[in-house]
Amino acid sequence: MEAHSIPGAGDAAKDPAATQLAGHVVVVGSLNMDLVVRAARLPLPGETLSGSSFMTVPGGKGGNQAVAAARLGARVAMIGRVGADAYGEQLKQGLEAEGIDCSGVDISTGTPTGIAMIVVDDTSQNAIVVVPGSNGELSAVDLERHAAVLAVADVVLCQLEVPHATIKIALEMAQRLGKRVLLNPAPVCGPLPPEWLAAADYLIPNELEAAALTGMPASTVDDAILAAQALRLSGARNVIITLGARGIVSVTDDGVVHYPADKVDAIDTTAAGDTFLGGLAAAMSWGWALPEAIHFGQAAASLSVTRAGAQPSIPYLNEVRS
Repeated sequence: MEAHSIPGAGDAAKDPAATQLAGHVVVVGSLNMDLVVRAARLPLPGETLSGSSFMTVPGGKGGNQAVAAARLGARVAMIGRVGADAYGEQLKQGLEAEGIDCSGVDISTGTPTGIAMIVVDDTSQNAIVVVPGSNGELSAVDLERHAAVLAVADVVLCQLEVPHATIKIALEMAQRLGKRVLLNPAPVCGPLPPEWLAAADYLIPNELEAAALTGMPASTVDDAILAAQALRLSGARNVIITLGARGIVSVTDDGVVHYPADKVDAIDTTAAGDTFLGGLAAAMSWGWALPEAIHFGQAAASLSVTRAGAQPSIPYLNEVRS
């Protein structure tokens, strides 16, 4: 990765406040408590397996991406919802401990905090079932109430684990405010409206999401390039497809580039994509060019897969730059 100078980077440590250096990222999205089970393999339909461990870990794509951007050097604010329960309190306290502005995190009194049930096998693959809970109550009214939070952003990062109507409004507000907008279309079951694609500066699916968006395979580098080109023809401005161990493909006005992944001994891939997105958003908030921002996000994600858990696996800035 090309060296860049970030004010105060020499002071970065595992103190979250010390890693928040320059650039402002606002994440609009989900906050879940992850209930993580490890087993030798993923269960078949109707099958009961014995697991080897269980733990509760703060998660949700929005929460993971916010923590990643904060640990990797950006000033971060979160817009989302939690329930009035123990999980919600733990999630909010965890974000605040990372130095994340939670003034945009509201509390749903009648709906529990969202959860994700995650099974991880011995090859580090996972299967996830999400129950949205309070995430499903994030609304356009919430966004309007927290418009001042969006207004200070350099980069706005959204996913699809909250109501799609709310994300549509978030994309429109961010575009209207002249922010750089990143859309991670996860989870997704089919094509998105063209206006959604056009509202995001960067559409960033993984290979499965790219296939769902286009109806085309995207598991190889060549297939991912074709899928990204199809997404651009459908209205997306710039497309970045993450391919796990096969790296990343970007298709933009500047051309087509494949970024190979670092070879690492993976333990748990749960938050790798979210770590990449947080690192990418942080680097973009500093004004880095796309290739350097992608390399930075990749370096962070490569570290994350060598550790267990979602947010516990996300590295700090000094680790990535060491």
